Amino acid sequence: MRPLAVLIGIIMGSAFALFSGLALTWITLLFVPTEEAGELFGEQNTLVLAIAVFAAVSLVSGVSFYGQLRERRWRLLAHAATAASLGAAVWLYWPKK
Repeated sequence: MRPLAVLIGIIMGSAFALFSGLALTWITLLFVPTEEAGELFGEQNTLVLAIAVFAAVSLVSGVSFYGQLRERRWRLLAHAATAASLGAAVWLYWPKK
């Protein structure tokens, strides 16, 4: 396997792990009684945003990974989309001053 495919595979796996962990956290919060959840439900919109962001990163990097393995002509566009989605996630979650 080529080094770029390995790098994209690492990005894809990490993004999917974050997505699945966040999604399972959201599912768990659905079963917590409202009285006991307190401030957890105030963060639900933030959690849903994070789920959407990492679902998008894992989807785009999965397409990029497939394109790289099969050496499709559109793979450079998919690589650019992967870099853009990863950059957007980093920009969104980088600590602000």
